[in-house]
Amino acid sequence: MSFSPDELSRYARHIVLREIGGPGQAKLKAARVLIVGVGGLGSPAALYLAASGVGTLGLFDDDVVSLSNLQRQILHDTAAVGISKVVSGARSLARINPHIAVEGHEARLTPQDGADIVQGYDLVLDGTDNFDSRYVINRLCVAAKVPLISAAMTQWEGQISLYDPARGGPCYGCVFPQAPDADLAPSCAEAGVIGALGGVMGSMMAMEAIKHLTGAGETLDGSLLLYDALYAETRRITVKRDPSCAACN
Repeated sequence: MSFSPDELSRYARHIVLREIGGPGQAKLKAARVLIVGVGGLGSPAALYLAASGVGTLGLFDDDVVSLSNLQRQILHDTAAVGISKVVSGARSLARINPHIAVEGHEARLTPQDGADIVQGYDLVLDGTDNFDSRYVINRLCVAAKVPLISAAMTQWEGQISLYDPARGGPCYGCVFPQAPDADLAPSCAEAGVIGALGGVMGSMMAMEAIKHLTGAGETLDGSLLLYDALYAETRRITVKRDPSCAACN
């Protein structure tokens, strides 16, 4: 796969990295990544993956931009209030990198219409904000044998992992077999969330995606990373496949 002079200059800092180089950058250019949820997590993830040269980004969201989103959803601006997040996101990404393609899906990902879409991508990033959507996305990825990077955040805390049961790792359902009680997991609208936390966790999603796609370093497959922004603490927990998991077994 060849690069134009503009691309060579744009990705020069990647190409000189021993762990990525030209071959790794070519893998990024050939990759197709689906981002489900173009909000607090999906926004920074999409920005960095676009800037990094991922060839095709799919944006999946059925929501429109609201003023309360702008404290953390940095893919969108004030002029985008009332506009589809997919349309707003595609517009922003085109400004960042004209060499990538953006595929928009203005809908909610459901078991009925999601299978054909998910299997058309090499990797899925789940930036949704509710357990129902996360379980649907996990089942679709398991069925399509597509790796999943899932992150979540609330108040000052975030978590992230890469789930790849097709290659021996656990799926999201192995680690979280059932949703917690609603009182224990309030929404960001109810509990609040510090805006910059989305930048931290969304950037981690992009980093895990880049490592997975290029083969650089070690990913979070088999590990759950917990981040406490208030006290600047991180913990990494080993997670294993559940032989009785209803989703992947």
